Amino acid sequence: MATLALLLGLPVQLKSIQHHLRKVQEHDKRDIVVAYYCLLYGMQTGMKIDSKTPGCRKFLSKLMDQLETLKKQLGDNETVTQEIDGCAHLENYALKMFWYTDNEDRAGRFHKNMIKSFYTANLLIDVITVFGELTDKNVKHRKYARGKATYIHNCLKNGETPQAGPVGIEENNNVKENEDVGATSLPTQPPQPSSSSTSDPSNLATGSYSGMQISPGAPANIPAKVPHSTASQGDICLTPEDVAGAQKYCKCAGSALQYEGVGTAMQNLQKALRLLTTGRE
Repeated sequence: MATLALLLGLPVQLKSIQHHLRKVQEHDKRDIVVAYYCLLYGMQTGMKIDSKTPGCRKFLSKLMDQLETLKKQLGDNETVTQEIDGCAHLENYALKMFWYTDNEDRAGRFHKNMIKSFYTANLLIDVITVFGELTDKNVKHRKYARGKATYIHNCLKNGETPQAGPVGIEENNNVKENEDVGATSLPTQPPQPSSSSTSDPSNLATGSYSGMQISPGAPANIPAKVPHSTASQGDICLTPEDVAGAQKYCKCAGSALQYEGVGTAMQNLQKALRLLTTGRE
């Protein structure tokens, strides 16, 4: 999937999604599931920005065609059909890249690939929002990765030696996208999270294709209902959605522990416990 073809005809109104779309091509061979969600994020975000202007409508239609192609290419894959698996896979990948780069930074091994890795981690954490709101921890990771990418880029550009760790970050809270940062090459051997596979993706978009209708809140290929009966916990009747939500929080907690994210794991476990004991998030 060529980036130039994917970005061809990108309207100026949708310029903010160009870096996310570049990740589609970069991960086409490396991790096709990550590429899929980057493309889905680009389309959903583009729909929110402008789906009525003729140029934007035409471009978003092209993205839909690409999604259909990618859907066929993926075939049977649980990380696409199941929200819990997809969220865990994408978060694992993004955080592994973040921690890899953070370790390089704290060891003082500064290079252009580090800039791109921090910036890519920032973009991939953006993509996690196709599953809903980010955890507080991931919001901080995204902010930190974006700030460090800009800080190290500016230091190297000005011939200065960057400082390791959380230095020069706070003043970059509102960093704008930087073309130079986005254009730096990726590490030759980036982290490779594992993927899993089983059943066929369902609809990529809700509503009609020709009408360009899509639900922006979550990946449109995720089943709307969990086929299990209502569970009971004391006087609390849990719906299938409650049970699925608790499972999601538990799985995200396990994912966080793989990368020493104890705080995030505890937050997710607390959410799961609250949901199971009160029936409310």
